[in-house]
Amino acid sequence: MILKNQEDVTRDALAMMARTTDPRLREIMVSLVKHLHGFIRDVALTEAEFRAATAIVNEIGKLTSDTHNEAVLMAGSLGVSSLVCVLNNGDNGNSETSQSLLGPFWRLHSPRVEHGGTIVRSDTPGAPLEVTGRVVDDGGKPIAAADVDVWHASPVGLYENQDPGQADMNLRGKFTTDTDGRFRFRTVRMVGYPIPTDGVVGRLLAAQQRHPYRPAHLHTLIVKPGYKVLISQVYDPADPHIDSDVQFGVTKALLGAFVCHDEPHPTSSTPWYSLDHTYVMERGEAVLPRPPIK
Repeated sequence: MILKNQEDVTRDALAMMARTTDPRLREIMVSLVKHLHGFIRDVALTEAEFRAATAIVNEIGKLTSDTHNEAVLMAGSLGVSSLVCVLNNGDNGNSETSQSLLGPFWRLHSPRVEHGGTIVRSDTPGAPLEVTGRVVDDGGKPIAAADVDVWHASPVGLYENQDPGQADMNLRGKFTTDTDGRFRFRTVRMVGYPIPTDGVVGRLLAAQQRHPYRPAHLHTLIVKPGYKVLISQVYDPADPHIDSDVQFGVTKALLGAFVCHDEPHPTSSTPWYSLDHTYVMERGEAVLPRPPIK
């Protein structure tokens, strides 16, 4: 491995990657080196730019904590998270899917809530929202006894772990689907919000003259043995940023119908909103993702 020219660097690195014993890891590492070296040649990366890039990678790690995940935020802002999701679901990206981004704010151990109960745990002003979800397989058959985790930002655009004014686990809850595959709960209508911009991702958005907003959405994570864990987001099509999500997460299948009602409701003031959405699960292994925060 005594180098004669720049082509030798790639040749020798690829030879070492090819010695990886695990077949899948070998495939990934060989392709990674090919593309990384090709990228460096394509943009003629300078030494100063390389040092700056490694400093950015280090900064992303330092900015990640129990309550914030800068790496996940960056992956979404580059479209990487969405691409991985679409490629791995819906017949390998060829058909619509209920699958979406996990995002950086999912937490384990959300409290159990009875059907029709509320996930509002502290004073959270906002228009009442009644949610009805239905979980089915790809043939439309209801999936009973599935665990459904739900969470969303408050009407001021903050998740409870970002906002000391909210109670712990506010706007989070866990349900079990009934024999018709349904679950129901009460909350407040969510709004779009800016992602954190005080780190590396914020500087990237500023350099590209991009806004930092995500359109209003409801998160769900659904688990049932025999099915691939369904991670989904349902978006409000009336949101002004529905066509320019900073995380590239909106697909046609994820648009929800947030319906405004002016007539009286037994448990809500007027006006109130309703959302009725069907989630489609695919057969597969039920493996929970690693929570991005605690």
